[in-house]
Amino acid sequence: MDEEEEKLHILVFPFMAQGHVIPMIDTAKIFASRGLKVTVVTTPLNAPLFSKNLRRSFPSIAVETLEFPAAAAGLPPDCENFDVSMGFDAVTKFFVAAEMLQSPFENLLAETRPDCVLADWFFPWTTDSAAKFGIPRLVFRGTNFFASCLSELTRIHQPHKRVGSESDPFPVPGLPGPPVFLSIDQMPVIDRLLGGETFVGKVFERVAEAESKSYGTIHNTIYEFEPRYADLYMKELGRRAWSIGPVSLCNVGIEDRASRGKESSIDEHSCLRFLNSKKPRSVVYVCFGTLANFSDPQLKEIAAGLESSGREFVWVVRRETNRGGGGGGGDDSWLPAGFEERMEGKGLIIRGWAPQALILDHVAVGGFVTHCGWNSTLEGITAGLPMVTWPVTAEQFYNEKLLTEILGIGIAVVGVKVGSGAVADAVGRMMAEEGEEAAEMRRKAGELGRIARRAVEEGGSSYGNVSALIGELKRDLRRRGK
Repeated sequence: MDEEEEKLHILVFPFMAQGHVIPMIDTAKIFASRGLKVTVVTTPLNAPLFSKNLRRSFPSIAVETLEFPAAAAGLPPDCENFDVSMGFDAVTKFFVAAEMLQSPFENLLAETRPDCVLADWFFPWTTDSAAKFGIPRLVFRGTNFFASCLSELTRIHQPHKRVGSESDPFPVPGLPGPPVFLSIDQMPVIDRLLGGETFVGKVFERVAEAESKSYGTIHNTIYEFEPRYADLYMKELGRRAWSIGPVSLCNVGIEDRASRGKESSIDEHSCLRFLNSKKPRSVVYVCFGTLANFSDPQLKEIAAGLESSGREFVWVVRRETNRGGGGGGGDDSWLPAGFEERMEGKGLIIRGWAPQALILDHVAVGGFVTHCGWNSTLEGITAGLPMVTWPVTAEQFYNEKLLTEILGIGIAVVGVKVGSGAVADAVGRMMAEEGEEAAEMRRKAGELGRIARRAVEEGGSSYGNVSALIGELKRDLRRRGK
């Protein structure tokens, strides 16, 4: 057997949404760097979003594409990337279409015969598909153990079914440490729909069932951040899991960090020139991820709040996430009159996609205003930054509680609609040069950033978990005579 034949072959299948694709591509790079043969599977319109990056840094990673059946599930043409702004009916159609990939996926398994499948948790059917060929399926759950425990415990105990309204708080039973209170309007749609009669609700039920039948889960987190919740998830809830984060740290060079996801709307050198001109820890980075869809009035409140705070800033407004609301469109009506002129040299607005990891790691950045999506949150923690938390959807409210109540590095703004005064106040508290609150958050954030970087180095917990997982897979293959 030659060296190529002896390599463990893992097939990586991300869900078609940027927040899912990016960490799974990073995970594919990690496995390739550890000597595995890696194939990434996606659809034709999604492949260009990462294939150039892979060709440059990991040309050994193969990319295979699966075609949706013609007019799959009634989706409009060229709709191959999930977006919550689609509306519920379109989201349902998207999940129906995703299930129609099962047959071509199984054809690919029959052709390639990988040793392991790593599929996003939104593809529950891949557990059964892999089992048809005797292949173990790993679930990629690109979040933290704290959020996973909240989801699992609310699914088991259904505490939200015993409150009077969507805003009434209820304690989550079974958690170690300080009590955590949620309300229904803070729960992800996936947790609210479990046990319901909708198609998407039934998909989410199968997600939970498929995870329990799988080989185990991969989490993009660090054990040392949340040992109580990691132990609860693995020991008490009985889930096999490996924490291997932060996966973003596999990108070392400037070009690799700048080119994750879609093509940036700003040249990274222009962005660095702005940041290089600023004092250390003086700039606020403001970004609400790939799916948040703020209205024009809300964008104006953010702008007014940033101006009122007196802080220098980099603010990312994505064109594609503000359609229908006007923000980021063809004109600047979503900005207060004269805002950019007044902020010239003090603030940088990026319209579209930004090289986020590159910005967060820059010494000039001192704080992060975030929607609490886990990819962004973990990148902020890794950079050692305190955060202003502004969750909008999905498990972002769970992540906010981890930042503010457990880790102690976040300041929450209250409500999805937030006035300029609240924005200015939160930014001011986070960036204050004096005072115990800001100093303590910076101290904790800095220590967490150091822990995160140590975790992926040889001898660190995440590095060791990757080694342990690879070792287990190889031993299981030998037992099966492969």
